[in-house]
This record gives sequence, structure tokens and C-alpha cells, in this order.
Amino acid sequence: MSTSSSLRILFVSHAYVVGVNQGKLQAIAETGKAEVGLLAPGNWKSLEWNRLLPLETPYPKIKTYSAPVLFSGRGGAHIYAPWKIWQVLNDFRPDVVQVEEEVFSLCALELAIWSRLTGKPLVVFGWENMDRHLPPFRRWIRQFVMSTAKLIIAGNRDGADLLRQWGYTGLVEVMPQMGVDTQLFAPHEHGRSPEQRSKEFHIGFLGRLVPEKGIDTLFAAARQLQQQGLNCRVILCGSGSFEEALRQEAQKQQVADLVTWQGAVPHSKAAAEISKFDVLVLPSRTASTWKEQFGHVLIEAMAMGVPVIGSSSGEIPNVIGRPDLVFCEGDASGLAAILERMIRQPQWWEETGRYGMTRVYQYYTHERIAERLLSLWQQLLEQKGGAYVTRQEKLT
Repeated sequence: MSTSSSLRILFVSHAYVVGVNQGKLQAIAETGKAEVGLLAPGNWKSLEWNRLLPLETPYPKIKTYSAPVLFSGRGGAHIYAPWKIWQVLNDFRPDVVQVEEEVFSLCALELAIWSRLTGKPLVVFGWENMDRHLPPFRRWIRQFVMSTAKLIIAGNRDGADLLRQWGYTGLVEVMPQMGVDTQLFAPHEHGRSPEQRSKEFHIGFLGRLVPEKGIDTLFAAARQLQQQGLNCRVILCGSGSFEEALRQEAQKQQVADLVTWQGAVPHSKAAAEISKFDVLVLPSRTASTWKEQFGHVLIEAMAMGVPVIGSSSGEIPNVIGRPDLVFCEGDASGLAAILERMIRQPQWWEETGRYGMTRVYQYYTHERIAERLLSLWQQLLEQKGGAYVTRQEKLT
């Protein structure tokens, strides 16, 4: 460990090229218990938007290192020049390196080699929650990284189960990669009034307009509410390849006049849009190669006191933590029944909003995740040989 009183933690991840994603790192630095470094690509390309994303540096407390990568934009395949990694490691001299890339990524392999050569502990974070077929070389990387890592953080419970299935026997924790900024996502003073809700109930969605998000299920639920004489409006915030097909679906289900299309919303304006919702719905549908890994928009809405409803896809039920706010994916009648209850029972609507805020502050703020990470790093550094004890914190 470093001779200073605080730990030295180096994060390595392409996710942090965007400054708003660095809130967790800042929360760790602000504790005064750790010095935080960050190595991120200086030439990361967003394949979805086909543009380069410059590394943003909004927090002076984070010591930032920028380096170009080969195969920019490819999460599992990008790789740093080995001498650049060693230059950063020799300059920052971390006690722990936390690589937030999948266990089968080339980047994780690079840092696993460093960990073996130096004896310093490696922590890996990953979202993967489906057992995809990997070529032999990627399977070898996965085993090498898993046999090196002293701790692996899974972004969801399915991911933790996969790690065990793949043969990992070390310490596993379940928590999201990032928390929620409770200053940005706070209850809105100009939110919807009870009179506005009773006149027209606003059902919101914020995310990509793609088939696996299940927005057609939301349309079908809205039609059922309309047939019951309940006034509602569906507000869609987002863009995507499926938008035109969804517009046709809204026409087909005879709810086109109930839908407001807001278009893409930058993260800086997400809170303002969510404040216009009476409920946020995440109706994701599992596909052959995808299921919901977390649903970060859920905790953003919950932090604002906006009730949330989600499908049974992937991690959604665990994030929400209440069966009465979860419906079976694709079940429009199940979704409509929860929405109807929210509209007809204002007291229950209020209670679910309070519940969401309490849950966020218990588990999902940047500060709470920072606390958990600091405890885990101390546990690693104080471990004196022997087997690591598995402990998954149950979010109940």
C-alpha cells in the first residue's frame, strides 16, 4: 500500500470519457480516503453517433491520463500501447487498479498481466449478463483475467451468476457501475400537480427507440386505459432506428393521438423531462442477444420521487425491488393494471414515489457506491492470504 494515509486507486475504462459519468470517481475522491486516477482513451469513437468523444475533465481532484487506443469504439477489443500503460502505472503508483471492462476484453487482459507481474490487486467490473459464445482466444482471456482478479463487480445478479458458472471463485459484489447524481436528479419544484395528474396522467419513457425496449407494450397498455375511460398521455424521450415503425404501431393500436414524441434528450436535460412524467415506465423485452443489464433511468426517476414501473427483463426487478411495480415483459394487461392503480389511487402513487427515493439513497447514490468500494478495497489490501470470502449484498 502507498505510504500516504489514503489509498491510490486507478480506474481504467472508456466509460469515463464523458464527464457526467465521473460522478462516482469524484464522490470517492471527496471522501478524503482515496486518491483517484483515471486512464481513459483520448480517441474514443461513439459508433452509434459516428463521432469522436474527447476525454472530459470536469473534476480537478481526479488525476486524469489520456492515451490513444487501437480499435476505438469497440468495448471488448480496444487496447492501449503497453508502454503507455506502464508509464501511467509508474507515475500514479496505484494500490489497486479497477478495470471497468468485461473480463474477456483485451484491456482487462493488459491490466491482469500487470497485476501478476507486480502482485498488486486487480478489480474488474462488467455488465455482461448473457452467456454468449466466445471464440477460444476470448475464453482464454476470460479465464486468465478471472484467475488474476481479486474482486469482480457484476453490474447485475445474472452477471454474478455467470461468473460462478464460468468458474470464478473469488470475491463477487453486485452493484451498478455508476450511481445517480442526487443534486441533478432531485425532486422538481415545478413538478406535476395533483390536479394536472387527475386531468391527464403522464406516462413517460426515456431511452433508445429500439424493439427490445418494448414500447409497443406501452402503447397497448395505454389503449386499455383509454378504453376504461382513463385520460393518459405517453411521452417518449429518445431516438432510434425503430422510431418510424413505432409511429406506425401507434397508429395501428389507435393511440397516435395520445403519444408525444420528444426526440433525443441530452443527459443534462433528462431531469427536466422526467419531472414532466407522473410515472416512468421501462417496458424492456428480452431478445436472443440482449436483456436489460440495469436500467439506469429507473434510479434517476426514483431519485426525483417519480414512481417507476418496469418489466421482468434482466435486472429491472432487482433495481426496483417491489413486485407490485413489475409486470411480465410483453404483458400489456399487467402493465395497464399497475398504471390503473396509480391513476385511481393517488395515495399509492405518492407512496411508491417515496419508496423509490428511499431506495436510491440506500443503494444507488454515487456516495453510497463510493462507500461500498472503499470498504471492498480495504478488505482486499488487508487480506493476508487464504481464500476470499464471497459476499453479495442483497438489495431487498
